Amino acid sequence: MRIASSLRRRLNNTGRFFLNIPLMLIILVPLLYTISISVMPPDEIYGNHLIPTSVKFTNYIQAFTNPYYNFPRMILNSFIVSTTVMLGQMVTCSLAAFAFSFLQFKGKKILFLGVLATMMVPGEVTIIANYLTMAGWGWLDSYRALVFPFLTSAMGIFLLRQYYLTFAKELYEAAKLDGCSNLRFLTSIVVPLSRPALGALGAYVFLNTWNQYMWPLLVTNSREYRTVQIGISMLYDIDAVSLGLMMAGVVIVIVPSLSIFVFMNKQLINGLMAGAVKG
Repeated sequence: MRIASSLRRRLNNTGRFFLNIPLMLIILVPLLYTISISVMPPDEIYGNHLIPTSVKFTNYIQAFTNPYYNFPRMILNSFIVSTTVMLGQMVTCSLAAFAFSFLQFKGKKILFLGVLATMMVPGEVTIIANYLTMAGWGWLDSYRALVFPFLTSAMGIFLLRQYYLTFAKELYEAAKLDGCSNLRFLTSIVVPLSRPALGALGAYVFLNTWNQYMWPLLVTNSREYRTVQIGISMLYDIDAVSLGLMMAGVVIVIVPSLSIFVFMNKQLINGLMAGAVKG
């Protein structure tokens, strides 16, 4: 029986592997072709070559060294904005989720439903109001305009609240009896035990902010504050025939996203699933 069960399990794993091969090809082929174009000479790009006959890193060198593009500055801006928004949401969403999970106050359920209702509002609906607010405060073309509107999110509050609900209420009550304040309980007990959920939230927020295009394009005018997604379009608009240069920029931009998925894949899945299953 054990031999038959082991053989059946191996056959299932083998079948799943072969079923995943088409999906893997769908994902990898466009990425590999993008890398191929980025190192391909211009005459081969427009000659419909799939594989370059000679590898040239001229496009990558030009993207990083040409002062007209200022691509390294845009990469730095994206890192600054994405990291700041990520840390900001981890702080604000943790505080809000703690209040909705452990504290008791009037109107808590109604207020939480109101927070969840904002998830159904498309970002395009609020973009004009946010822009007018940033303009009224004189924050256009600055890091403040890129960061401030995204320092909290309903999704982050919901995710952390669901995870916090898995904690035993007796743990909070015992801490209060020992004279532990709410802030100390949050920072000393809840946050250390919520690393999977916080890691998932951080990765999700970082990727979303890193890939933003419309909002940074709207609120920034100078290259000093432009982000990397705008930089990719600028690489192509400057010279319409520089397809290889734009693809080199795309590969550079994809590296952080792929790194997060490769190194934080398990933590990302566990963090997203833990609250959904236990909460």
